[in-house]
Amino acid sequence: MDIKQKASLTAMSSAFILAGSKFSVGCFSGSMTVISSGLDSLLDVFMSTINLFAITKAAKPPDKEHPYGHTKIEDMAAVVQALIIVFSGSMIVYKAIDKFVQKTPIAYSGLDLGVMVLSLAFSFFIVIVLKRVALKTSSNPLHADALHYTSDLYSNSGAIIAIILTHYTGKTSFDLLFAIIVGLIIIYSATRILRDGICGLMDSSIPEKTENQIKEIIIALPFPYAGFHKLRTRFSGSKKYLDLHLLTCRKANIGEAHELSNALEGRIDNLKITIDVTIHIEPCKEECGLTEDTCAVYKTKNC
Repeated sequence: MDIKQKASLTAMSSAFILAGSKFSVGCFSGSMTVISSGLDSLLDVFMSTINLFAITKAAKPPDKEHPYGHTKIEDMAAVVQALIIVFSGSMIVYKAIDKFVQKTPIAYSGLDLGVMVLSLAFSFFIVIVLKRVALKTSSNPLHADALHYTSDLYSNSGAIIAIILTHYTGKTSFDLLFAIIVGLIIIYSATRILRDGICGLMDSSIPEKTENQIKEIIIALPFPYAGFHKLRTRFSGSKKYLDLHLLTCRKANIGEAHELSNALEGRIDNLKITIDVTIHIEPCKEECGLTEDTCAVYKTKNC
């Protein structure tokens, strides 16, 4: 089990404990805020389960049917998560309004406040773990998980405020208000997850900052480098892809061109990003003295 799977399993286990606690306390008191937060935690369990499956499947090496690997499943998982979260967030808002209209009584106890404070502490811990691993591994599912658990920090804080205000004022409108806020936060977080998942499925380019770093590395290559074109990038799940046509001096032999290609791959590796590089070697079409001093590319670079 790798670090991504461990992080996902930790999040799933913690969310399961929180979901059970919130539902038990929420059903006892009748608080829609606590129940909606429990539903959110139950969603967290479901989402983390999907993520664990996607991460495990994506880690499998390429095979005959999938020569480019299985990383697209991470983006598919993110899209599925987002759609389910939007539906659930909408249901929370609907149920909160319906319960308020029906004037369902709410009887808070000390357990409501206690379980929400505990949930806030757990969510904070989970977010730190997921963000660290997601940043280290560039995992879209873990980024999605971290984003959703971050929304839990806001929803749990809102629930605590709602419990305190409702207890001291006796007005159930606070429970309605913060239940709706929780639902809207859930829906908003889902739109960001959906956007990232669709970008992965559509083979969108890697971040512009990273692409510019790669271009700077290419331009800084030594002779017999003579330029590049047709550079393309995309990402699929946690993996990034780059292909380009690398121009070398016409006098360079196959061995020299290969060494230049290896040097480029090595420098890109130093960026500490997971990227698959494909390089097509082409001879430079410039007519020059075929030396580093007379190379048209180096003349332009040094001007």
